[in-house]
Amino acid sequence: MVYLFILFIVICSFTSYHIYQNIQDGKLLRKVTQNGRGTWSERDLIIRLLKAGFPSENIFHDLYIQKKDETYSQVDLVVLTEVGIIVIEVKKYSGWIYGTGNREKWLQVLDYGNVKYPIYNPIFQNDGHIRALKKQIPNYFDLPFHSLIVFYGDCELKKISQIPAEVIVVKANNAIAIINDLLQNIPTKNFYKEELVSVLKKGVENGDDLDIQNKHILNIKDKFS
Repeated sequence: MVYLFILFIVICSFTSYHIYQNIQDGKLLRKVTQNGRGTWSERDLIIRLLKAGFPSENIFHDLYIQKKDETYSQVDLVVLTEVGIIVIEVKKYSGWIYGTGNREKWLQVLDYGNVKYPIYNPIFQNDGHIRALKKQIPNYFDLPFHSLIVFYGDCELKKISQIPAEVIVVKANNAIAIINDLLQNIPTKNFYKEELVSVLKKGVENGDDLDIQNKHILNIKDKFS
């Protein structure tokens, strides 16, 4: 009976800690975004950024950036830093991932090679996001943009080759360390942050508009049908 009682106390303590931690993480997350917005992976990365000391006002989540043809580019995360803008594309996959930086299709391999699925090159995808952002902020033509592709899930990046110098592909557990490494570079010159922040905030606001969301979904379906 004593052992069962101790086990019960341990289980209760463990459960209570996780409930408390989830509540605290939820409070932290709301400094940047809503609890139900985006994917769990995106929200988890936001919490990691906040816990690592990145200011909440420099993190922008789930942005819809309008393009010249009046369609929208949906951006997972943007982080303003002293070394420029980090644009983050978050993916969640299982299995083995193979990819080449300059090829449109990458490959997801499951069941020890018995099942294979083509996936769109996330570098191309994030490059489209960066181009859309640059067109919205022409006054920042010399501001460095860094493309970060973050993979969640139990996938293994088997062979990822020919990655452009300005692009980083990484598993989620190493994402914060990689961003911190970037921050060791020479800081950019001061820039007029208010105008840039205004564009990014507008992108976040667009994500609250159901009409914009629905138009974007239809556009993606038409593009890849």
